[in-house]
Amino acid sequence: MLGFLAARQAGLDDPLRLRRAESTRRVLGLELNPDRDVDRIHGNGINTIDIDAIEGRYMLSGGADGVIAIYDLENFSGKPQYTCKAVCTVGRSSQYVHKFSVETVQWYPYDTGMFVSSAFDKTMKVWDTETLKPAEVFQFEDNVYSHHLSSIARKHSLIAVGTKNPKIQLCDLKSGSRIHVLQGHRAEVLSVQWSPRYEHILASASADSKVKVWDVRRASGSLLTLDQHNGDKTKASSEAVNTAHNGRVNGLCFTGDGLYILTAGTDDRMRLWNSATGENTLVNYGKVCNESRKKLQFTVSRGCSPEFVFVPCGSSIAVYALHTGELVAMHRGHYNNVDCCEFHPDYQELYSGGKDGNILAWVPVLHASDVEEESNSSNKAAANQSSVNPAFQDAWSSDED
Repeated sequence: MLGFLAARQAGLDDPLRLRRAESTRRVLGLELNPDRDVDRIHGNGINTIDIDAIEGRYMLSGGADGVIAIYDLENFSGKPQYTCKAVCTVGRSSQYVHKFSVETVQWYPYDTGMFVSSAFDKTMKVWDTETLKPAEVFQFEDNVYSHHLSSIARKHSLIAVGTKNPKIQLCDLKSGSRIHVLQGHRAEVLSVQWSPRYEHILASASADSKVKVWDVRRASGSLLTLDQHNGDKTKASSEAVNTAHNGRVNGLCFTGDGLYILTAGTDDRMRLWNSATGENTLVNYGKVCNESRKKLQFTVSRGCSPEFVFVPCGSSIAVYALHTGELVAMHRGHYNNVDCCEFHPDYQELYSGGKDGNILAWVPVLHASDVEEESNSSNKAAANQSSVNPAFQDAWSSDED
């Protein structure tokens, strides 16, 4: 890494290359941190977590007990050993608490003064963080599996909602009303997610084995229905035409640049799709154990080269190389099945929640071998200093000083 620093100081390397290299090194060094605890608030399993994108400091969690908690991830103690405290909770004693299992929580993308939760009590609530009271409550006729707000939208304030009803609901945050439905699925919609690249593009995953991509400005139907066989009818049975998986599709995630969609199904497969064409890229991730009947929350790294996928796999978290499908690591620490994980792009950390009621923090660890490698890189950089363009020699020396 010191070699990268020296090359950057000399102007020989792009600063982004250094950043990607360090981010990648940190992700590959993730380990369960014995010095960092997260307050245990939930009495039952944890279904969903979300880290705010503005400060990267506050984390939401929602549990099967209906409880919502907000944690402060910042360490102000100055000591390596600390606990991420729950700064506030919507507990069972609150009159506003969800009556049944909370399935999705999400911060408002533009500030931490508001967040949204949805649950099996057939409601989605928009919360004021200051008062911990709902500013708006959307009532549905069926259990809510998933909702999502766009992180880039400027021309709309829509929340996409997936319920037991096959129709996707679009709720307007400004007017407080349901304004539109998207029809096309034939079973419950388990996961929805807006594209991080185009504000009107939405993807949905359903128990009907299908994944659809929508442009919400169009009323005529979906843009794409993802087909695992890429249109080759000789490989598809009559029942499996235009299906993304051979089972319920309960996991859905865009990559950070919005160019690809990742899906996971109860057929124990994960697939990578071109989000523009809908083509199955045929990356083979092998068997990805998926026993969940509800939404499975997995996540993709950002700023690495290559990028990595973190997906719950039983009581472990499997880490795959995004574009090759190579299994890079298996993180073990939970005592029961993992239901959700969230990547922190500012620090390349990972947080996971499971049916054991615990939230675990996975942080980069620098091993002795890494230190030795960095030392060797530094020596090589010093040896190569004489080959640097003389115009950079003075700048190099002054920077080293």
